Parts: sequence; C-alpha cells; structure tokens
Amino acid sequence: MAFEQAPLPYDMSALEPYGMKGETFEYHYGKHHKAYVDNLNKLVADTDLADKSLEEVIKSTYGDATKAGIFNNAAQVWNHTFFWNSLKPGGGGSPSGELAAKIDAAFGSYDKFVEAFSNAAATQFGSGWAWLVEENGALKVTKTPNAENPLVHAGQKPLLTLDVWEHAYYIDFRNARPAYIKNYLENLLNWDFVAENLAA
Repeated sequence: MAFEQAPLPYDMSALEPYGMKGETFEYHYGKHHKAYVDNLNKLVADTDLADKSLEEVIKSTYGDATKAGIFNNAAQVWNHTFFWNSLKPGGGGSPSGELAAKIDAAFGSYDKFVEAFSNAAATQFGSGWAWLVEENGALKVTKTPNAENPLVHAGQKPLLTLDVWEHAYYIDFRNARPAYIKNYLENLLNWDFVAENLAA
C-alpha cells in the first residue's frame, strides 16, 4: 500500500492575506512535500516497511544509518502534514481555556512562550523544526535538526510545529527567518489543532 500525500486543509491561496503566498504552497507542498512522498514509496517498495504506518516507519528507522534515506523521507512526509495543520487563516495570538492555563503554567505567560518558541525557531542552525510538545504532562518547546521530530523521543507528544527549512519562507520572507516566525505566531498558528492534539 503506497503512502499518499495528505490534502492541504485549506486552499493553496487561503493564507495569502496572512503572509504566505499561493506560490509558496505550489513549491513547498506541490514539489518538496510531494517529492518526499514519492521518494519514500520508491525506497520502501518491496520491503517489510511498505505495509507499516508512517509513524512505525519513522520510529523503526531512526538512528539506523543504513535506513537514513527512508527515515528522512518518512519523517519529512509526516512533519509537513503536521505543519500544514499547524497553520490556519487568521490564526495566531494567544490561546484560551485549558490551553492558556497550560501555557502559563509551563512558561509563566503567553509572552514568555512566544519568546521561547521564537528563540528555538531562530536558533535552529541550518534546516529543521521548532516544536511545542507535551512531556510528562507539561508543555515544552523543543527544536530538531533536518527531518527529526518528537515521535522518536520517548514521552514527547507533538502539539505544534514550525518548519524552519529555508524553502519554507524564502518566497515570502527571503532570508528573514525572524519575520517569518513572528508572522506565524501572530497570524497563522492554529491553536485549535494544538488543543485537539493535547486532548488526543
């Protein structure tokens, strides 16, 4: 059974008023994400991994140098689908209810969360991801290089991510990663998705 690219949860141009052009999605979703899916299917064809779930492939190949290509493509397929769902038109700003209480408990305030998340995203050297995860019942901010994600770290449940590979923001923000991070937090972050993941 081949892995499939999940559809975007909105139209390619839906985030244009909020700082992400349709052209970004044509390349990022239409070419980069699709290539990871295509590559993964080629790499696992006729192997025992072909019938596993994406999550199983990621966990079973992490750290195995002989399967690095499989891991990188599988994790990038998963990471991108998770990232698209971490965005929504007119998102951003502070959450409410239980989520707001958990943010305050973990970081001291929403502003302190913004500071921690922005710092993680800005200081991830080269390509990678910034995450909000739940670990031992508390929220924390992490960052991972390249394709790595929280699924491979025992006890971490991913709640939210931001792609900081340069191709994620170059069309909209050129090399200004901090401006991309700020726009994400103010206009795109999907707190409803975070709440769903927290409840799951």
